[in-house]
Amino acid sequence: MNAMLKPDSAGPVAAAVSAGAVMEGAATAATGRRPRRPLAANSTARVRQQVSATVMKIVAPLVGAALLVAVWQLITVNNATFPTPAATLAEAVKLFSDPFYRNSPNDQGIGWNLLASLQRVGIGFGLAALIGIPLGFMIGRVQFINNMFGPIISLLKPVSPLAWLPIGLLVFQSANPAAIWSIFICSIWPMIINTAVGVQRVPQDYMNVARVLNLSEWKVLTKILLPSALPYILTGVRLSIGTAWLVIVAAEMLTGGVGIGFWLWDEWNNLNVPHIIIAIVSIGLVGLLLEQALMALARAFTYEQVSN
Repeated sequence: MNAMLKPDSAGPVAAAVSAGAVMEGAATAATGRRPRRPLAANSTARVRQQVSATVMKIVAPLVGAALLVAVWQLITVNNATFPTPAATLAEAVKLFSDPFYRNSPNDQGIGWNLLASLQRVGIGFGLAALIGIPLGFMIGRVQFINNMFGPIISLLKPVSPLAWLPIGLLVFQSANPAAIWSIFICSIWPMIINTAVGVQRVPQDYMNVARVLNLSEWKVLTKILLPSALPYILTGVRLSIGTAWLVIVAAEMLTGGVGIGFWLWDEWNNLNVPHIIIAIVSIGLVGLLLEQALMALARAFTYEQVSN
């Protein structure tokens, strides 16, 4: 009896398997590819996108640099006084083979001049941060202080930093403090404004929670205002360092002494054009490194808001 039932019970199973195979074959015939093949296609597309993005990041800057060198070479064809890229590169190799020589106070290597400029920028920028960031917190937090300093900042912010250099020479009676003063006065405005804006844009819900919890002003400052305003503060710092490095070169041209600005102007007086180009590239590279370092710091402390 069991033997008679076996063929009957196997019939539906075989029919189901056969139907499944037919359906799979029909799906394969309809789509023209196997079910796992779209995963391989997607991975191939992702690899192509990654390769394309990498090529764009590497090849595009190289093409831009090659175009700049080509234009530079064309300029030198009809201008014998302008150095070629090859001649400038040879002078750069010779110059940077000993960047820290010191023959006299006015005859020093380009390395010492860059360090002197960075030192002035560091002092002026640091003083601006010590004063500008706390002042920005007070302006953003207290409406009376905002109304008090707002018109003054609006009046003085558009003034060129070099316009403050004679005031520094008059007050300090020395070129080095006057240059630091110019750095300070040009660096402080972005820090004040961005810090104040960051404090004013703290979500009101955060302040309501602090009021409900009866937090002290110090707790509000350290736990709510500072973390919320930190991206704005770092943006102001990044803008300030770029402006400071821009201004110090012009200030050193006017004040003299040791510094990359004075070194550039001295090379112009000697009509050493390759050294002038090397100084321009060196100034640009140092400014780029400073900005990239501060941008990396800003990315490390900037967080995206999670959408509900």
